[in-house]
Amino acid sequence: MTDASASRGSAVEVRTIDHIPVTERHGTARNLFTIWFGSNIMLLTVATGAVATVVYGLPVWAAVLAVAVGNIVGGVVMALHAAQGPQLGVPQMLQTRAQFGSFGSLLVVVLVVVMYVAFFASNLVLGGQAVASLLHIGQDLAITLIGVLSVLGAIVGYRLIHAFSGVLSLVAGVVLVLAFVWGLGVNGTPAHTWTSGSFTAAGFMGTVSLAALWQIAYAPYVSDYTRYMPRDTGVRPAFWATYGGAVLGSLFPMILGTLVGAAYPKDDTVQGLGQFTHGVGGLVVAVFGLAIAGTNAMNLYCGALSTITIGQTLFPRWMPRALGRGVVCCVLFLAAQAMAVLGRADFLVNFTNFMTLLLCVLIPWTAVNLIDYYAVRHGEYDIDALFERDGGRYGRFNVNAIVCYVLGILVQLPFLSTTMYEGPVAKALDGVDISWVVGLAVICPLYFFLMRRTQGTAAQPPAARTDALTPAAKTN
Repeated sequence: MTDASASRGSAVEVRTIDHIPVTERHGTARNLFTIWFGSNIMLLTVATGAVATVVYGLPVWAAVLAVAVGNIVGGVVMALHAAQGPQLGVPQMLQTRAQFGSFGSLLVVVLVVVMYVAFFASNLVLGGQAVASLLHIGQDLAITLIGVLSVLGAIVGYRLIHAFSGVLSLVAGVVLVLAFVWGLGVNGTPAHTWTSGSFTAAGFMGTVSLAALWQIAYAPYVSDYTRYMPRDTGVRPAFWATYGGAVLGSLFPMILGTLVGAAYPKDDTVQGLGQFTHGVGGLVVAVFGLAIAGTNAMNLYCGALSTITIGQTLFPRWMPRALGRGVVCCVLFLAAQAMAVLGRADFLVNFTNFMTLLLCVLIPWTAVNLIDYYAVRHGEYDIDALFERDGGRYGRFNVNAIVCYVLGILVQLPFLSTTMYEGPVAKALDGVDISWVVGLAVICPLYFFLMRRTQGTAAQPPAARTDALTPAAKTN
């Protein structure tokens, strides 16, 4: 049986990182809205909003404004990656080989796998708290239950994840509206909710950065969920569907989080949300907690694809299918579970530091990727070369991209502000973190200049190509 017929006839996704031929393309831009809208309405998004009022101590009005600015700006960067999947038909991090070279890409892909595992662990902490409070069981057991559901979703793959997110868009969306109505209209909030906190530039910019990174951190995911889309999906429909779903699906749960944090600053996110929505709190926590399993399936699925990308780089004849993806998912789950159990104390502070440091290493990658795709190669890539051990026309290492990536991290350090490290410029700015703005401003033009200066056959569009399978796919 061929891969194409197996993919159509099996409920479990057969393909992993290999190219998706046109015969298996399906879906519309509407599917991109629901996967990002539904997957963001969950407890971790609420907790991220709570950081603005609990950790940064902002008043509600400033917190809401900051999360809005961060999501609106960061969503642009994230959604620009959406068009790459339908055009290229391969996972997002596999495309990194075209910018960094076959081995140079490992510099980024390894860090992205760490990111997936850390997000998975963060979700496990909150999901575990929700399940433990609802079922009155231990948090370690609750964490395991949420993790097992996530593993099953990642093993089944692409279609199930899209379908589950579609259901969540409706169910979690209705419950989100219910949470606002019940918390603000029926229960009302404590008097201090609207008067607590004080505006600081550091807190405001910290919240903007956190919300922007929430969106930018999805950039390594995007093509993984668009690569089965038809090539004629279109850049604009893919962009706006992804942008609308991700921004709306993130913004309103974060606003809810700012209110919960301001109203009940001493409670954890699950307890505070339950208090805020008292009367329907069990339903709200249950739906937002269950949504974590769906979102974590996305984390695990993308983490598995990136891990397989690393393995296939080192062992080019290795092209695993569903079983291989399942084994990788289980290994990543065990790592995330250990991280969740060990790191659940001081969750919000640990999560904030992680997100800020993650922003530092993701910004130069997204700058290089977007400039390369839209300005240097104009979306034209040699897919076959992406699967060659020597990188084909892209080589093993692209010095320009690697230099920009390392420089992009270094140039952000003086502007970085976390509880673990504060750069000299951030200190001079009273703790205001503008590192990601500086990173984008420096690396985008620098990479474009370097590639134009050295542009040759490696930077020229490849010969016209329709939809031929990669060498790895042809042999199966």
